[in-house]
Amino acid sequence: MTAPNLPQASRKSTVARWGARGAVLAVLLWNLSAALPFILVPEAYAGAFELSGTVGAVLTRSIGVLFVMWVIPYFPVLSDPERYRVFLEVIIIQQLIGLGAETWMALTLPAGHAALLATGRRFIAFDAAGMVLLTVAWMLTHHAAPDVAKDKSAADS
Repeated sequence: MTAPNLPQASRKSTVARWGARGAVLAVLLWNLSAALPFILVPEAYAGAFELSGTVGAVLTRSIGVLFVMWVIPYFPVLSDPERYRVFLEVIIIQQLIGLGAETWMALTLPAGHAALLATGRRFIAFDAAGMVLLTVAWMLTHHAAPDVAKDKSAADS
């Protein structure tokens, strides 16, 4: 049973909301699938950064920790992508910064660093795919955003 005076989400809005959640969840899980191995078994991944030993393990583990920090804004978006749309926009900006920086680093890498270049290319592909999914999530919530603001102001009055 629904409350009679509260605005109800349309079926289209509900499908869009769940589609946005699915896209954001895919990127979140992808980030965590990189973060957790970097944290738990960093020595297995340090070579991809042309690192080894204690320094390699610590720096690789640090990258994993940064990935975990990176995904914190995903959780409010998953709970309500329309209400927390500003977090989705922050996530997209983060993704764009990562994609741009990784591309710049790969383009300016001197010759002779094949492993590092391969790692950079994987991160570029990873972030480009994430950018597409996050943009889809943004587009799915774009038309609903004015309705949310209108619904909130109606509920406040």
